[in-house]
Amino acid sequence: MSKKTQKKKGSGLLGRIVRRFFLLLFTIVILLVVGLSLVMNLVFNGPSPAARDVLTMSLLEPSATKWIPGLFMDEEIVESIRNAGKDNEIQEEQNLDDIVIMDANTLAASDEWAAYPDGIRIESYSGKTFNAHIMLIQDPSRVYLGLSTYDGFSTSKPGKRLNVAIEDEGASAAINAGAFNDDGTAGSQVGSVPAGLTIHGGQVVSDQYKGLVPEKGFCGFNNENKLVVAETMTAEQAMAQGIRDGCEFGPVLIVNGVPNQKVYSGNSGYNPRTVVGQRADGVVIFVCADGRQAGSLGATYKDMIDILVSYGAVNACNMDGGSSSIMLYRNYQTGEVEMVNSYSVLQSEPRRMPNFWMVKPLQ
Repeated sequence: MSKKTQKKKGSGLLGRIVRRFFLLLFTIVILLVVGLSLVMNLVFNGPSPAARDVLTMSLLEPSATKWIPGLFMDEEIVESIRNAGKDNEIQEEQNLDDIVIMDANTLAASDEWAAYPDGIRIESYSGKTFNAHIMLIQDPSRVYLGLSTYDGFSTSKPGKRLNVAIEDEGASAAINAGAFNDDGTAGSQVGSVPAGLTIHGGQVVSDQYKGLVPEKGFCGFNNENKLVVAETMTAEQAMAQGIRDGCEFGPVLIVNGVPNQKVYSGNSGYNPRTVVGQRADGVVIFVCADGRQAGSLGATYKDMIDILVSYGAVNACNMDGGSSSIMLYRNYQTGEVEMVNSYSVLQSEPRRMPNFWMVKPLQ
């Protein structure tokens, strides 16, 4: 037998192995897709409305999967699930007199902060379906909205990843903030431009892409360092109220110590989440809930409200969540930036964003 014949037989055997491997792989993928579709159809159209509603909202909230429920249910049913609880009234008028920010002497004498020389306290909480990370910031004047660019937003200027932004700003801590341009691609334009009203240092820096924010809401700090939350906010209203830093997202979760029943009694899914709140003494509350991972499926809006209430939040608002949820802290002793939460396993690094809630270093 010639070497040429042996080579052909070897090549033919290798080719058959490769073809059979890809045929097996393709079959497995098809079986997984069919199996997943059958399971989802069973949940969407099965005997448990509660399971249906949770799965529906878990898929409707992220931008990448909101089309899936419509494959299994009529649009009317999808909308009824989405709008559950929306007829409840929200207590819209805030009474900011409820917030009495601690003065320097009170801050210095507070036993609560004796073990936290940098004025930042981090705690954890384990719920039934999620792990959450709570950051308390003693002095609200240190919290501000950082930007990916201070020279005008544009889709030609990529947003920053939070781990880069916190180093550029020299901040002591940071979490993600508002909504942003996201066309579903991996292009550099994603995360480049804020969606909705954005205020930094008392100036409107962006007011584009109206109507793209998934849930109505605005969250910002005024010149008295009090957290203002509202279902709607125009640039004119924000300037009249002395908003120094703020951005759009929602929904509003708590007003004047009362949970927003539109949200609390409504449907929401299990997803990673970020929220911002404030206690009556001015202390700012950041919360990030992990999700989309083996040890933490995700949290509902009700879960987040329950945590905020337990920490004494008077006012609070939901921020961007999902794969955007991230919390960073600069170790006071070492100066090293630490990742506090565990972001989605579907990504290898933080997303690019146009704005972030930052905590200034101690002066």
